[in-house]
This record gives sequence, structure tokens and C-alpha cells, in this order.
Amino acid sequence: MVTVQITNHVEGLPVEAPKLKKLVRTVCRQFGVTQARVSIGIVGDAEIGALNEQFLQHQGPTDCLSFDLTDGTEPEGTKVFDLIVNGELAVREAARRGHEAQAELALYITHGLLHQLGFDDATVAEAEQMHRTEDEILLHLGYGRVYNGGRQA
Repeated sequence: MVTVQITNHVEGLPVEAPKLKKLVRTVCRQFGVTQARVSIGIVGDAEIGALNEQFLQHQGPTDCLSFDLTDGTEPEGTKVFDLIVNGELAVREAARRGHEAQAELALYITHGLLHQLGFDDATVAEAEQMHRTEDEILLHLGYGRVYNGGRQA
């Protein structure tokens, strides 16, 4: 079973928790993770900026941070993921790119999960593959092609 906990710290940002939980479960299932506990914190620029500096030594806010907190005390095969996503950035980017903030949040959550499932975006080729996979997942779940907009995924 994949359990998902969502905490929203961004005032005025409605969160469609059932859809986001379905997204997490779908991504996990697609990549063979059947046992997981996934926590999602939706925060603002200041909080994610502080975490970005604390954990990655990067200055300023980012779209998402993701951590594998699996420590071996869980039942066999259980993963523990912690995702922090920037709700304020999601609102700004969604307005700029012409889609809903929920779709942008879904992109950030998918991106963080894919990092924990072995995807990387360090090279152009890796980034293209990762973003194509994100869009395939989000399109399948009704969000549309969020990363690539109307371009072919």
C-alpha cells in the first residue's frame, strides 16, 4: 500500500488532495513501488529557500526538493519519501504558462518522485527523458502536458 500525507502551508492555495494522492500512487505503481509512505509538504518561497540552502547548499527557492528517508527500519520493500514543493512558485508559473496551479503542483510532485525512482536531469538527454515521462504521466491523469505545454512529449 502507498500512503500519502499532504500538508499545505501556503495560504489561499487550494489543494486537490485526492487527485494528488492518486498521482503519487500511480507513479509509484508504474515504477514498481507497491509499499511506500510519501509525505508532501507544500510550502512557500522562504521555507523552500531555507531548506534548499540547508540540505543542498543552493541559494534561493526552487520548485521541489525530494528525499528518500528509507532507513531499513521499515517493513521489507517499503520506501519512505519526503517531497517539499513550492506552492508560491506553482501559482506564479501556472499563471505565466497558462494552466492551473494544481497542474504545476502535480508536475513538481511527479518530478520529485521520479528523482527518487532513479531519474535524473543532470544532462540534456536525461532532462528530456525525465520531462517526457512527467508529461506522459500528467497527460494520462488529466493534467495535460504540463512541462512541455502544447509541444509534443
